[in-house]
Amino acid sequence: MSLFSKVKNTINLLKHVDLDALTKLSKKVDLSEVMAAVGNLDDRQLGGLMKMLKTQSKKGQHKLPPIDGDFYNLELKLTPEQREIQMKMRNFMEEEVKPIANEYWNKAEFPHHIIPKMAKLNVCGIAYKGYGCPDQSFLMEGILAMELARVDVSISTFFGVHSGLAMGSIYLCGSEEQKQEWLPKMQKFEKIGAFGLTEPEVGSGVAGGMGTTCKKEGEEWVLNGQKKWIGNATFSDLTVIWARDVDSDRVKGFIVRKENPGFKAEKMPDKMALRTVQNAIITLTDCRVPETDRLQNANSFKDTAKVLRMTRAGVAWQAVGCARGAYEAALKYTKKREQFGRPIASFQLIQNHLVEMVANLTAMETLCFRLSEMQDGDILKDEHASLAKVFCSMRTRDVVSRAREVMGGNGILLEYDVARFVADAEAIYSYEGTKEINTLIVGRAITGYSAFVS
Repeated sequence: MSLFSKVKNTINLLKHVDLDALTKLSKKVDLSEVMAAVGNLDDRQLGGLMKMLKTQSKKGQHKLPPIDGDFYNLELKLTPEQREIQMKMRNFMEEEVKPIANEYWNKAEFPHHIIPKMAKLNVCGIAYKGYGCPDQSFLMEGILAMELARVDVSISTFFGVHSGLAMGSIYLCGSEEQKQEWLPKMQKFEKIGAFGLTEPEVGSGVAGGMGTTCKKEGEEWVLNGQKKWIGNATFSDLTVIWARDVDSDRVKGFIVRKENPGFKAEKMPDKMALRTVQNAIITLTDCRVPETDRLQNANSFKDTAKVLRMTRAGVAWQAVGCARGAYEAALKYTKKREQFGRPIASFQLIQNHLVEMVANLTAMETLCFRLSEMQDGDILKDEHASLAKVFCSMRTRDVVSRAREVMGGNGILLEYDVARFVADAEAIYSYEGTKEINTLIVGRAITGYSAFVS
C-alpha cells in the first residue's frame, strides 16, 4: 500500500472518530503511537478496523424503545381526565418519593413530610361519593394503587390502609353522622386512619376465631384483646377495631381514637418487607369507647367482609405496581449494563427473562383492569377479587425474581430498587388473605363445595 493510500484511509478513519472522545482518549494513550500503529495496518486489517468503528457508531445512533410496562397500551382506555390523574400521581411518586424510598425503607421509618404533599393531589377516597371525595371510579383507585406501588409498595400500603380500609369501613358501615365527622378530614389527610382486624393468634380464621372482645356497659363499650400487623397504627388518629360481642357473639366495628384510655400501639420491629410501613401490635385493656363511636351499620363479619371485598381489588393492583416497578427497573438496567462489549439486553437468555416478565405483567394488568370494570359495574363478587389477589400475587413473585436474576449480584443491592421490590412482594403475597384462603374462596365458587375447615 502506498503512503498516499494509507494517509487517505487514515483520514477516512478519523472521520468516524468523535472529537470529544478523541480528547479523552489522548489522556489515556499516546496518540502518536496509535497513529503509527494504524499506519502499519494492511488493507484487510484497516478494513476490519473501519467496520468495527462503523458498527460502534451505528450502535450509538440506534434508538431504543421507551421503558414502559404497559405493553398492551391499557392507558388508551382511560379518559383524558383519568390519564391526567394517573400522571399526577406518577409525577408525585417519581419526584417526591423515589429519591427517598430506599433511605426510609432501610431505616424502617415513615416519611411524614410527604403527607401534606400527597393531600394536595386530592385523590384520597377517590371512588367514594360525597364528603369531599373526588367521586371517580374504582378503576382509578386501582390505577393509583399501581402507580404508588410502582415506585414504593410501602407508600401504596399506607395509602391503601388509610383511604381504603379505614375510610372504607366508615363509608360502608358508619352512620351519616360518623361519615360527616370523619371522612372529609380523612380525605384531606387531616386525620390518619388504621384498620385493626388481624390478631397475634389468628389471621385467616379471624371470622370465626376473633379473640378481641367488646361488651356494652351503659352508653360505652369495653374492648379487650390484641391486634397485630396494623399498618399506620403507631401514628394514626383513629383505628377501626373489629371485636366480638361477648353477649351476642357477633362481630362489631368501632372507631377507636388514639387518646382513648386503654389503647396502646407498639411498633413491630425487624420486618424484612414493607419496612417503611409502621405496623403495630395494638393492646386494648378495658378500652372504653362510646356508643357514638361504634360503627352503626357493622353488625356481623359479613359487614367486615364488604370492606375487604372492596379493597382486595386494590391489593391486586398493588401487586401489578410492584411487578411493574421491578420490570421497568430491570429493563433499564439491562440496556445500560454491558458485558463482553454489548448491553446484556441484547443477549438471548436475558431477553427470555424480560419477555416472561412482561407477559406476566400484561396478564396481571388486563385482569385487574377487567376486575375494576366489574367493581364499577357493581357485579364484583368475593371470588372475583380473590382470583385477582391469588394470580397477581403469585405472578408478582415470579416477575421480581426474574428482575433480580437479570441484574446479577447488583440485584440484591438496595440502590438498584429491585431488592426492595423482591422483599415487598412477600408481604403482598400474604396480606388481604393468603394464597390458600383466596384459593378456597374461588374453589367454592366454581365447584359449589366449601373446602374450608368447619
